[in-house]
Amino acid sequence: MMKIGVADYGMFVWEGGLFDYEQRARDLKAIGYDGMERLRPATEADALNMASRLNALGCDFATVEAPTAELSIRWAAAFRKDYVWIKVTGKTFDDYCRQVNVQAEACERWGLKVALHNHLGSLVEKQDELDEFMRRCPKAALLLDAGHLAVAGGDVIGTAERYYDRLIAVHLKGWEMTHPEKEVWHERGYFCEIGGGNFPVPNAELVALLKKRGFDKWVMIEHDTHLREPLLDLKLSRERLREMGV
Repeated sequence: MMKIGVADYGMFVWEGGLFDYEQRARDLKAIGYDGMERLRPATEADALNMASRLNALGCDFATVEAPTAELSIRWAAAFRKDYVWIKVTGKTFDDYCRQVNVQAEACERWGLKVALHNHLGSLVEKQDELDEFMRRCPKAALLLDAGHLAVAGGDVIGTAERYYDRLIAVHLKGWEMTHPEKEVWHERGYFCEIGGGNFPVPNAELVALLKKRGFDKWVMIEHDTHLREPLLDLKLSRERLREMGV
């Protein structure tokens, strides 16, 4: 059974930071979410306390973002999670893939996967870059961001089908194209709620595929930009996911 969560970057932007993780979890639980993507503890004791409080609320998290990449791996493994995000320094595609393979080996020793989050403006933005990364980094998993890949002109459904066995989580969102002539991606438009925007992101088709294949991992709503109280947008996205049968 899929878990429905929130990748809360847009909430950070709107609120100016994160000041009460537990209250944010309570608010998201109240509108139908199972948790947030990342636990962000400062220490081992903090991680244990935060995780226990979330458990008491009936909430969960997909991975851990600790003060260092190594601690992220250790703590995610301790909580029996499936993946951590890529955390390397390579500035060229060759260096990036080489370093990801090192991180993937480290994750494997702890029973985890390292996950690629495809992203506009990154080294893995377009379809050919994603495919080449998956070829060069065979032990990496894919955290498929439908919005970023769609806006980059990629094949979201084909990608999900091709790499289904390596799919570790999914991000869903809409896109409002405002200035298509701009060179910098975040000046061309902004990401918004599912079903919003004026650009075709195949969220419904992707959800249908995941349901058909019995996907039982995390599906995250991520609104990079909010123009009003974030919980209003997130509630709308959750309702639209329910309309899709999730």
